[in-house]
Amino acid sequence: MNKKRSIVSNNAPQAIGPYSQAIATSSRVYISGQIPLNPESLELAGPDIDVQITQVMKNLNAICRKAGGSLNSVVKFTVFMTNIEDFNTVNRIMQNFLEEPYPARSLVQVLALPKQADIEIDAIMEL
Repeated sequence: MNKKRSIVSNNAPQAIGPYSQAIATSSRVYISGQIPLNPESLELAGPDIDVQITQVMKNLNAICRKAGGSLNSVVKFTVFMTNIEDFNTVNRIMQNFLEEPYPARSLVQVLALPKQADIEIDAIMEL
């Protein structure tokens, strides 16, 4: 039987629906999509895509650390964004948070995201 446990970081926004920030199994942590919410106010970090991506990465890092890892423990990111023209900005900012070898990544343009965010990223982290 597979045991799973919830991971909750107070340094990342609490879930805004019926889901966990992250779920850990014996070898992996599955991190729910993070949008650029300020953990205290649950408001968007700002309208600028640079600010939004940075906040998302900070939120993901807080959850990774609570689970016993870091962003460099992530093996796969899925990036959802409303404007594919921000692709190079996503690359530049994510690179500032990560070390090689970089994780696998998928990037998908979507019509809209919760709370009018421009980006959402989920992750799978190896323990």
